[in-house]
Amino acid sequence: MATNHSESVKDESTSTEDKKNMACLILARGGSKGIKLKNIKPLAGLPLIAWVLRAAKDSEVFDSIWVSTDHDEIEKISLEWGAQVHRRTAETARDQATSIEAVQEFLRFHPEVDIVGQIQCTAPCLHPWHLTHIGRMLRDEGYDSVFSVSRRHLLRWSEIDHGTNGSVTKPLNLNPAKRPRRQDWSGELSENGSMYFATRELLMKGFFQGGKVGYLEMAAEYSVDIDTDIDWPIAEQRVIKFGYFGKTKPQGVRLAVFAADGVLTDNQIHFTLSGEEFRTYNVSDNIGIQKLKDKGVNVRIMCESDSGIHQKHAERLGVPLYVCPGDKLALLEKWRKEFDLEWTQIAYMGCDFPDLDSIKRVGVGAAPEDAQHPAVTCANFVSKATGGRGAAREFCEHLLLIMQKAESATCQVPLSPMPSPQPTKIAPPKLK
Repeated sequence: MATNHSESVKDESTSTEDKKNMACLILARGGSKGIKLKNIKPLAGLPLIAWVLRAAKDSEVFDSIWVSTDHDEIEKISLEWGAQVHRRTAETARDQATSIEAVQEFLRFHPEVDIVGQIQCTAPCLHPWHLTHIGRMLRDEGYDSVFSVSRRHLLRWSEIDHGTNGSVTKPLNLNPAKRPRRQDWSGELSENGSMYFATRELLMKGFFQGGKVGYLEMAAEYSVDIDTDIDWPIAEQRVIKFGYFGKTKPQGVRLAVFAADGVLTDNQIHFTLSGEEFRTYNVSDNIGIQKLKDKGVNVRIMCESDSGIHQKHAERLGVPLYVCPGDKLALLEKWRKEFDLEWTQIAYMGCDFPDLDSIKRVGVGAAPEDAQHPAVTCANFVSKATGGRGAAREFCEHLLLIMQKAESATCQVPLSPMPSPQPTKIAPPKLK
């Protein structure tokens, strides 16, 4: 639950002198300038912050996981994904506030914390094994600070003011007469901004790096940078292939079930002047369902009642319709056993209270953007479109991406982080 800046009390019964308390802290201010509410914008079907929260939780490295925010919606989503919330003061929520100020504020209200692992929301390809590696460095190998880097092979030039006579630039890390080939040059290490771990002592002095410094080299596959809208589709494709999808490996989807009302329709009933009932369906949704069928996915439609209109639509799609006014989850369980499936291989998109148990139980539960709040809250995919207006198509595309991820997971071997070399000892500069 959220803290109101009251000091937490250290539980002496569960702590020991030699085990330092390590907290994960994610800074997620609501006033992002580049992309509005970037921290909770859906990326590959999940809020951006959810990708790092899931990796942090499954790493089992941290004694506690926190999100520092000033925004109610970010707080709600963070709590849903298992984090505790530290509400920022107005001072650290202002545009000019620095990250170190926000971390220091958190530490002042949490004296039990000895080490902070600050993870950026913009690191959606983070895996638990990245974090366990850093945890060992800090707890077992005596490091005071560890941060993540990526290896880059960039030939850098300086920027010189225009208007001077002669050249306006000069090389910084190369000799133009002997330009290095990539294979003959080890490159340079650059901070990739994914993680910064440091002791309380360093952070309270204003430093993320100091003392015995180590680094974690992350392969390019896992280094994602999201600053502008242009970065978003690239990050989405990267996450599908290299992101962390939880402890259970994706198995693909073999059965996809859609609620008719509120998902395939806009949940409204229309009547002609003569009193005949009619509904409207979305052609784009139909295309998405056909693409799932083409991939071998068994697609079914479920409704609580039908005047015959849903049946006609289902027949045009070539998809069976099932009228289920009662326990929808029981019917899903029947199908699961009939097809010998794991729950992770079943997807369900619903929009209201009768759909809740099914959304929670299946491997991929989804809801349209305008679904009732409980359905949206428990779904792990929420479409940008509303029911009957492309929501099902978005979900179909998401399922196809998951299937792509499952295919790549069968042959993907995780790239272990490069070990840190001999530590660099840096004494923090004295504060003026």
